[in-house]
Amino acid sequence: MKNLVILGGGYGGMRILHRLLPNNLPNDVQITLVDKNPYHCLKTEYYALAAGTISDHHIRVDFPEHGRLQHKYGEVLSVDRNSKQVIFAGGETLSYDDLIIGLGCEDKYHGVPGAQEYSYSIQTIDQSRRTYRKLNDLPAGAIVSIVGAGLSGVELASELRESRKDLKIKLFDRGKTILSMFPERLSRYVQGWFEDHGVEIINCANITKVEPNIVYNHDEAVHSDVIVWTAGIQPSRVVRELDVEKDAQGRVVLAPQHYVPDDSSVFVVGDCASLPHAPSAQLAEAQAEQIVLVLQKRWKNEPEPESFPQFKLKGILGSLGKKHGFGLLNEKPLMGRVPRLLKSGILWMYKFHNG
Repeated sequence: MKNLVILGGGYGGMRILHRLLPNNLPNDVQITLVDKNPYHCLKTEYYALAAGTISDHHIRVDFPEHGRLQHKYGEVLSVDRNSKQVIFAGGETLSYDDLIIGLGCEDKYHGVPGAQEYSYSIQTIDQSRRTYRKLNDLPAGAIVSIVGAGLSGVELASELRESRKDLKIKLFDRGKTILSMFPERLSRYVQGWFEDHGVEIINCANITKVEPNIVYNHDEAVHSDVIVWTAGIQPSRVVRELDVEKDAQGRVVLAPQHYVPDDSSVFVVGDCASLPHAPSAQLAEAQAEQIVLVLQKRWKNEPEPESFPQFKLKGILGSLGKKHGFGLLNEKPLMGRVPRLLKSGILWMYKFHNG
């Protein structure tokens, strides 16, 4: 029996499972899913969990069940490609015939002293829970500094404003305007929403150091009762330590079939893969579809696709609390209630379909 091992039950791993199960898995292949948690987590909603506007069970989806799907819960220490084994913390090993690495990303601290030690995170469900407890235990009038005004920082700041109107929220942004990668009209809309709702945006920020309850912007100390870091991501430690070619962001360079060029048994999906788009759940799912096609061809002893068409991503949606949002769909800016309703609908459909 061949063993297909999937490291990580994120968006890419879940899409692969749903495409292979229950009827598209050959009789001589079994799947072993490795994850720290016994459920799939909706990472795109961690900001709301941390802000306290949704409960934990709202962002959990059960993994599928199948007679030839095994679950292994634990922390992956490394991958030994020579022996084709996954090594776990504690020394236990798991052999594979084909391996799909979808371990996601971690915060990137850009070498800022104290950033990792003295800030909170929303990168994992465990970290988001800790951030929730810290934020919601704050007294009235406490200061929350959110470092990084990308999509995660913007959504966390806006959701926290609705959850805790008594808090003083500071959002530090490196750019001259917030969300500078979006069209100017959309950027101005988001900036205006924050101004109307009393969230202080600090543009052209440069965080040089973090100490307990202090974030230094251009070396100027800013008191903060809680500091949340949303200022960049990097591939997981296991991938960073993998001896393969990587791009400038540390993501694995892949063959067109999404496996390591010198090792066709190791695929990489999602945030750890070097792809021509910014990491996202949508991108991970699109890549997973192509990985499934490669595996099916391989199992049938048919030639693998030499190439794939470019990914067609539908766009991006962000929330500003529960009633407002923003986004780009087919390069068209959307602002107000419509993008927020669209995002809620997509989330509901995802949970309904996968659950």
